Amino acid sequence: MSAPTPEPTEHVDTAGNPTAPVSSDRARASLESLRSEIAKAVVGQDPAVTGLVVALLCRGHVLLEGVPGVAKTLLVRALAAALELDTKRVQFTPDLMPSDVTGSLVYDARTAEFSFQPGPVFTNLLLADEINRTPPKTQSSLLEAMEEHQVTVDGAPRALPEPFLVAATQNPVEYEGTYPLPEAQLDRFLLKLTVPLPSREDEIAVLTRHASGFDPRDLDAAGIRPVAGPADLEAAREAVAKTQVSAEIAAYVVDICRATRESPSLTLGASPRGATALLSTARAWAWLTGRDYVIPDDVKALALPTLRHRVQLRPEAEMEGVTTDSVITAVLAHVPVPR
Repeated sequence: MSAPTPEPTEHVDTAGNPTAPVSSDRARASLESLRSEIAKAVVGQDPAVTGLVVALLCRGHVLLEGVPGVAKTLLVRALAAALELDTKRVQFTPDLMPSDVTGSLVYDARTAEFSFQPGPVFTNLLLADEINRTPPKTQSSLLEAMEEHQVTVDGAPRALPEPFLVAATQNPVEYEGTYPLPEAQLDRFLLKLTVPLPSREDEIAVLTRHASGFDPRDLDAAGIRPVAGPADLEAAREAVAKTQVSAEIAAYVVDICRATRESPSLTLGASPRGATALLSTARAWAWLTGRDYVIPDDVKALALPTLRHRVQLRPEAEMEGVTTDSVITAVLAHVPVPR
C-alpha cells in the first residue's frame, strides 16, 4: 500500500476560532518532535512519551506506574508544555472529596442563586497524582469524565473541553494507606505504562543536568516550547481514523484477547473492550510510523501496555512469580500471526 496523501483539514482552536488547515504529514512531524522537546526535561523515558501520544490520538487515558522519583509527574507536565494544552494537577489524598475534582454548586448571596464552580477536571490534560491514595468514592468521580467526557453535577451534564486526557500516576510498591483501583476503573485507562528506573548512563545524565542548574519546577528555563497544538492533534486523529485494518488483523486481535481468557494463569482475560482498545492503539502506532495500514507488528508493539491492566492473575500464579506481562508475551508467542 502507498503512503497516505496529506489532506488539509479545517479546524478550530480551543476558543472556537478557525485555524489554518493542517496536513497529515505536518501533524505527524509535530507529534514526533514532542520526543526531543520532552527530552529537554526528562531523560530516557521514550516508551512512556510514545504511549502518551498514542493515548492522545485514541482519545484515551493513561495510568503511569513506577516507584517514586522516576519523573512520572515531570513527564506529564513536560508533555502539556510541549503540546500547548491547558493542564491541571490534583494530588489525590485520603480526604479528597469528589467535588474537589468535578466542581460543585456554590451559593451566591448577592444573587440568591447557586452557581457552578468548575473543578480541576475541566482541563485538557489532568494529572491525577497518586490516584490510588484516595478512596473509591473519589476515584469513581473520574469514571464519567473518562468514559463520556462530561461531568454531571446536580443532574446537569457539563461537557469537558477537547482534547481531554487523564494521566494518573501510582506507586506499585507502597500499599499502606492506598486503595487499589477496581477493575471497572482500570478498564477506563487505555494504556498502563510502566516507568522504569533509568539506566546507569541515563542516571548520570540526570545528575549532570542537575549539577548544571536544571530545575524540574521551571520548565520554561529548561527550554521546552510548544511544538504542537489542538489543530495538529485533531488532524492526526482524523488520519488515524482512516488507517486501514484488514479482516486478518482484526481476527488476530480477537484471537489474542480470546487466548488471554483461556490462559490457566489468569482469572480474568481481556474483554471485548480490551480488543477494541488494542485495535485503536495499533492503528495509532501504524500511523505514527508512517503507514496507512496496520500490520501484526503494530499489534504486538502495543499489546503489553494495552492489555496488562485488563487481565488478572490467579493467586497461585502470582505466588510463583508469574506476571501479567509474561502471560501476555506467552500468548503473543503462541497465537498464529497472519501472513
